[in-house]
Amino acid sequence: MIRFSKIFLGVTIVLVLLWQLPWCYNFLTVRPASVPFTLYSGLAGDFISVARQRSGTVERTDRAGNVYTQEQADSLLPFFYVRQLMSDERFPDTLMGVPVTPREVQLTNFTFRASAQDINACLPGLYPLLESMSGRVDLEMPDDVFRFTSEGIEFIDMKANSRKDGKSRLFTQTLANKGFCFPATCVAGNPTTRKEYDEGYLLLDAEGKLFHMKQMRGRPYVKVVELPDGVRPCHLFVTEFRSRQTRGLFTDKNHRLYVVAADYRIVPTGVDAYNPETDDLLIIGNMMDWTVNVRTSQSSDYYALRADDYSLIGRMSYPVGQGGLPGLHFTSSADKFVFPRL
Repeated sequence: MIRFSKIFLGVTIVLVLLWQLPWCYNFLTVRPASVPFTLYSGLAGDFISVARQRSGTVERTDRAGNVYTQEQADSLLPFFYVRQLMSDERFPDTLMGVPVTPREVQLTNFTFRASAQDINACLPGLYPLLESMSGRVDLEMPDDVFRFTSEGIEFIDMKANSRKDGKSRLFTQTLANKGFCFPATCVAGNPTTRKEYDEGYLLLDAEGKLFHMKQMRGRPYVKVVELPDGVRPCHLFVTEFRSRQTRGLFTDKNHRLYVVAADYRIVPTGVDAYNPETDDLLIIGNMMDWTVNVRTSQSSDYYALRADDYSLIGRMSYPVGQGGLPGLHFTSSADKFVFPRL
């Protein structure tokens, strides 16, 4: 018994050392992120990077090495600094030959984020379907949730924990009439009331076909989204931007990024290397262009896209330092489970 206790104690000490020593080393040797905040400027025709120096000063430069003051950077990035320019009474009447107003800029500005940790999380399989045409300004959460089975779609009353047969049959029949093959293999939406409107869900059926589903005045709205030849979506994202110019984004098996336009056209973008399962995505867009940041374990890649056809304007990349000393971990961005892993 004493021998077993010593062995158990020794194994425990080894595991604790494998866990804590790398953590302590990484904690003591960690350095501030070296990737500066970067946006594409259509006025400068280049990326503008904002980096804090070790001296505490902030340096704003483009790829040619030109240095800008804060006021110059505000003017070169008018969509991002619109409030500051309005406060200074310096917001221009036209930008790149196009008449604009601050309201138009604020209406078309958006920020979109997607993290690999959220993509890899264990999903409950139950989704609330908000009313898209309630006639009210504020959205409300429903009293039921839905799930997909091999037989159809089921709506469940959360309070009574019972199935809503009538609603389930109605939505199942509507989806089936549109050619939906059950069950759904991907369900993407933004189930929250903290948004201005609801676009429902983008769905992939068992055959890989793309659908859009939402609820309008208690009735199902289902639209088949025609895909170009050879394009098979893998990961879907619903975009509920104020401008309502897009309905969603998706990636295909080759990790290319596509836009689902408001008229359901599928438009390929200039982003050709984004894997939602391993990379983080940030898009800061305006009425002229989008700055897309794809952060991988090796680099932080920036793409500048035109806002009308999403074609590539330019790209740049920053190397990302590798992580510290490897060791024993209990969590990972690849999932949300807790268990030992090296």
